[in-house]
Amino acid sequence: MTDSKDTPSPVALEPRQAKEGRFFSSSAGRNKLDIAQVLHDLLPQDASVLEIGSGTGEHGIATMSGRPDLSWQFSDPDAESRKSQAAWIAHHSQATGMLAQAAPLNIDASSPDWAASLPARYDVIYASNMIHIAPVEALIGLVEQAEIALNPNGMVFLYGPFLFEEASAPSNLKFDSVLKGKNPAWGVRELGFVKHIFAKKGFNHVELRDMPKNNHIIGLSRR
Repeated sequence: MTDSKDTPSPVALEPRQAKEGRFFSSSAGRNKLDIAQVLHDLLPQDASVLEIGSGTGEHGIATMSGRPDLSWQFSDPDAESRKSQAAWIAHHSQATGMLAQAAPLNIDASSPDWAASLPARYDVIYASNMIHIAPVEALIGLVEQAEIALNPNGMVFLYGPFLFEEASAPSNLKFDSVLKGKNPAWGVRELGFVKHIFAKKGFNHVELRDMPKNNHIIGLSRR
């Protein structure tokens, strides 16, 4: 995930504020409740969720706040982000009296066989704003390892911007250009491409939900 051998890519596209070890993202602050509302409708009862690229941890906490039945496994390849997630877990547990979730995992979806060392299988894999600020190998790695990481009837949910060929939103085309300027390996992914690589692994059932600011949640399963 680098621009060159000497210049590392940032772990976030915007500055993150900190309070008592918890990072706050302005974009997560804007979209976390909208995302949580849709996930509340989509996630099965008592689902175990593996979040890939949990960032600050705000999305997972917001979703669990309205669905205490969920078991949420945070993860991120960035150590500072994992510290923030751990701080959010502790804060949420203290504030709600709920049992703390498991410690965040160090997962880089572009690494081969990343799912082999998981402590369990999950009902859901969820990734928010991940596949466009990572090389395409991270998306492919997520797909390749999904059958190992998931229970037999498991599902994958992705949130973020997508391109729709000639029907793509102008703002997403502009964002794609900006991302490629930061790192040529990044970019807003064509929805058709995403669906195609999941279909190759049997994830042929697709559900698409419109979200604010030309974003979407896509659900993929083998049903």
